[in-house]
Parts: sequence; structure tokens; C-alpha cells
Amino acid sequence: MAGDEFLGQVTSGWDPNARAGTLNGVPRLGVPALRFSGGDAGVRQGTATALPAPIALAAAFDPAAARRHGALVGDETRRKGSEVTLGPALDLIRNPRFGRSFEQYGEDPHLTARLGVEWIRAAQAQGVMASAKHFAAYNQEADRYTVDAVVGDRALREIYLPPFEAAVREGGAATVMCAYNKVNGAWNCENRTLLGRVLREEWRFPGIVVSDWMTQLSGTAPAARAGLDLEMPIGQRFNPLSVRAEIAAGRLDQATLDSRVRAILRTMFAFGVFDRPPYPNAPETIDVPAHLAAARELAEEGVTLLKNDRGVLPLDRPASIAVIGSAADAYVSGGGSSQVLARSPVTPLQGIRERAARAGIRVDHDAGADRARAAALARRADVAVVVAADARTEFADQWCLALICGDALRGDQDALIEAVATANPETVVVLENGGPVLLPWAGRVAGIVQAWYPGEQGGNALARVLFGDVDPGGRSPVTFPAAERDAPASGGPAQYPGRDGSVHYSEGVLVGYRHYDARRITPRFAFGHGLSYTTFAFGGLAVHRDRVEVTVTNTGARRGTAVPQLYLGLPGTAEAPQPPRQLKGFAKVRLDPGQSRRVTMPLNDRAFSYWDETAGAWRAAPGCTSVMVGTSSRDIVATDRLC
Repeated sequence: MAGDEFLGQVTSGWDPNARAGTLNGVPRLGVPALRFSGGDAGVRQGTATALPAPIALAAAFDPAAARRHGALVGDETRRKGSEVTLGPALDLIRNPRFGRSFEQYGEDPHLTARLGVEWIRAAQAQGVMASAKHFAAYNQEADRYTVDAVVGDRALREIYLPPFEAAVREGGAATVMCAYNKVNGAWNCENRTLLGRVLREEWRFPGIVVSDWMTQLSGTAPAARAGLDLEMPIGQRFNPLSVRAEIAAGRLDQATLDSRVRAILRTMFAFGVFDRPPYPNAPETIDVPAHLAAARELAEEGVTLLKNDRGVLPLDRPASIAVIGSAADAYVSGGGSSQVLARSPVTPLQGIRERAARAGIRVDHDAGADRARAAALARRADVAVVVAADARTEFADQWCLALICGDALRGDQDALIEAVATANPETVVVLENGGPVLLPWAGRVAGIVQAWYPGEQGGNALARVLFGDVDPGGRSPVTFPAAERDAPASGGPAQYPGRDGSVHYSEGVLVGYRHYDARRITPRFAFGHGLSYTTFAFGGLAVHRDRVEVTVTNTGARRGTAVPQLYLGLPGTAEAPQPPRQLKGFAKVRLDPGQSRRVTMPLNDRAFSYWDETAGAWRAAPGCTSVMVGTSSRDIVATDRLC
């Protein structure tokens, strides 16, 4: 019921023989060990394939990409000798300052659920167990070990719990990791409402509930009675002395203890751990070339073209390119327990130079420490590409959304971009960041490319997009605010970071784009936004109770990627007001010039329902529902009503 490796989460960052955690088992009884490796963006166990961060995967808007990502992590986890991969993270980006936003699938529960299910299925098909984390309402690093998230039942059920419900009921997740914080007064890992009533009773979860590493517990008995099975990385509360003392005092009964052990053993049997020898730590069996190719292609899927004035992209054989910024010559990734030690990282500068050399294009670089010098270099070039980055990490939130708050060590990157754009109107900004940032210069640059944290093949993927070898496949899974005050959870310290030990989710269901839409705030770039190098037309909208169909046609001259998105506007009531629109479906199609495809986006009863707090149940929203198909939450191209 408790792990046996205290420092693995730290040492696995560089030691190929260390793991995030180990449960030694009971050799005397023939019970084998369980070994855990971090796995959100690759295996954290010495060097491994560093894949695009989950937020970049979310930008792909593609369940097939999630399957490929999950399968690769599962394969490397098994070949490195572990049975459990600690992913995916299914928390939502409630607040764009969230330090771990790069580990998430964005701000929408439907997108997160669809990708999470496919990732889990694919990882577990490789013979390992996935861990859906962090359950539940874990949305900030500020005071994460102590803060109490005060969340209404409707917001929990409609926003924060659906990805976990899908992970359990559809994805078959082997384990669920409970979070550090409290929810409505009780620690997550001893929360009888969440673990007992919702997870075990309603969702019928048969697997292992595992604590986050060094989580807070008020006592041994409360955690065991609530439903925690396994305490990691060691037994602070779940140790022989404490357990026996609780039984002797009558606070813990043997039946409860047996149910905790049964969940662990049953899951190990279900996943074949008893039926085979332990996986060997054999990284030499990994197909590294194939995995690096997959890493590059997955990064291309997520690169998001936010702006492209005058068709500055793709680069049409300029004679010279000025690449500017210290981030251009660096490998940028998120920090903390999901950080992967990359095998052979390719920086943006390396990728651009290699691709430009094949076309005979000159590339010069300036780190940007002297803005005047960088501007002079930009002025002499046909095109300037400024690469800017933030530095998000576990343990700390961003203290503001400006780039300088994201990484002060890189200097004032906003001022650098302004200087370069003034010197050269053909300026393209490439962003490598783990969440939304402010873009005060957006109106003065020709192009903006959001690369997120693209993994170790990000430089090659970025170059292929910039030069038009592939269409930018990404759509933003988050909303970019125009001003700091516009962002969700910006209503004062009670909303974030909390007051007197509690953070109040007073916005209810108005999270992400729902917040902007309901309050009629114009974002800098909307959720779901992303451009292609071609154009598309949408027609033939057909609305049914169980599906919506639309025809997508490539009306441009290049092969490209379209991502039609289905939004529903449910009728609201005085007791349950509704946001103007909610994502309920999406598709990703690649079309040649002139090609059309009929796209079907399925619907179920839940799509038309809201959580009735009085009844404590899902209820169909009464009245007619607005049906909207768009290319983002703000760009709606076809509408209808369903009554």
C-alpha cells in the first residue's frame, strides 16, 4: 500500500536506472513489483524521446495524434522496464498563469476527454498502465500543498470531472492519481465524495487510486476509508506501524484494508503483471529513428499559425533570413516531473539553417541582447524570424502573462520583437511557450507561429512549417487574452491565488472561452483558432439529435488541414445559466485543392445536458439548442437550431 523509493522522481531525470517510484511487492507471497515512470511527454528515466508537450498535442485537435503519442510513451515505458506511466494529466487550464499548463490539454473538457481517452487506450495497449491525474480540481501551483479549491457541484461535473470520467469509463485507465490540494474542505486523497461516491460508486472504477508524490493526508484511516489504495513515493501514513495502530484503535477495520489491497492486486492481475516476467530495462530495443520521426510529425501537427498577413508564410525562397532571439538557439521545454532528458534536441535555429541551406538561403543569427544590433541585422534581411519563449514549470505559477514574467533571464522579449518589427515589416514571431501569453505587438508583425513546447524534434518541425513543406496542423486549445485583466480567474485574490487558504471557483462553468464569450470580451486569439496555407469552404450543414454533418472543401491551391468544430448553445434557466457556446465535437481533415469531404461529428444525450445541483443529476436543457460549426469559438461559419 506504499512505495519504496524516495528519491526516484528526482534522480530519474538523469539516471537511466532510476524510476519515479517503485512498489517492491511481496516476494514471500509471489507478489511482483510495480515500477512507475513519468510519461506526459516521454519517459522520465535517463534519456528518452522528448515528445511535444501535452498542450502541443492538444493543439493537434486529433485523436489519432493522441493515440500515436500515447503508444510511443507506452512502448518506451515498457522497454525501460516499468509497468506504470504517470500520465496523462487531465486538469484544465482554469487560469492561464498555471505553471503546469504545458502538461494539460487546454481549457476545454470535451477536447481534454477525447484526447485523454485515446492516449490512455494506446499507452495501455503497449502493456503498461496509465495514470489519469490529478484528480480533481488541481488548477494552480500557488499553495498547491495547502489550498482548498471551493468548487460548486455544477462546475465540478461539467468542467473538471468529465475528462476523468471518460478516462475511467471509456479509456479504462488502470490508475487514477489524486491531487495535492483540498476540494471543498477535504484533501483530494481522502475525499470521500470524490474517491468514494463519484469515482468508486458512480463510475465503478476498479483500479488503483494512487497518491501524488508526498501528498498531504490528515491520517491513515481517513485516507484508507475514503478510497486511497497506494501512497507514493513512500508510506508516510500507509506504513505497518501506523496501519496496525489504527486497526488496534478501532479507527480502521480489516475489511477496509482488504479492499485497498484487493484493488492493487486485482489491477496487477488484470494487466498481466502476475503472468509474465518483469519487463527488462532494455532501452537498446527502442526503435529510436522511428520514434524521432514520430516526434517531428507530432510537433508539426501542433504548430499553430495564429497570424499570416500578406502571405508572409510559407517562406518563398527569400535570399536571407535573420533569426533573432536567445530562444532560437536553445531547447525549450517545461520543467518539473514531466521534463524529459532529450536524446538529440534540435533547436529552431538548427532546423531553420538546415532547411535553408538546402534552398541556398543565407541565415544569420543574433541572440538579441543588444536590441539595436538585432534590429540592424533584421533590416538587412528579407525576412526576420524572432523566436521567443517562456519557462513554465511545476512548483510555480507565472506571476503575470507578459513574456518577461515567463522568463526574465531572456530579457525583455516584447521590446526585442517591437524593435525588430520596426526595422523589418516582414517579421514573423515564433513562440515556444507552455500556455497563453500577452502579445502586445501582434498588430505590428506579419506572422505569428505558436510552436508550444514542441519536443526534441521541434526545430525540424518548425522549419518544415515555415518553409511550407507541411501545412501548420495546429489549432489553439487555449484562448489568448488581449489584456491581463481579461483572463479568467482575474477577479481578485479570492479567485486566484486564494485568500485565507481557499480559492473560490466563483466563475462556475465560465472557464476558458466560455468566460470570454459570456462576458463579451474580445480575445487576442480565440480558442480553436489556427490558420492554414490554403482556404476552406463549409456547406451542407445537417443537424440531427445524434450527429451533425458538414461538407468541407479545400478552395485554395495547396493541400491543407481543416479542423471544423461543433459548438452547442444550450438554452439556459434562471437556476442554470448557460455559456453562449460549448465545444461538443471536432474533426481533422486533410484535403487536396478542390477536394471535399463530408464530416460527421457525433452527439449523445450528455451533450444536451447540464448538472442540476438541486436534483444532483444530469438533466436535459429544456428548449431549443443552437448548433454552430466554426473554425474557432469566435469564427462560426454555419448555424442551425435543434428543438
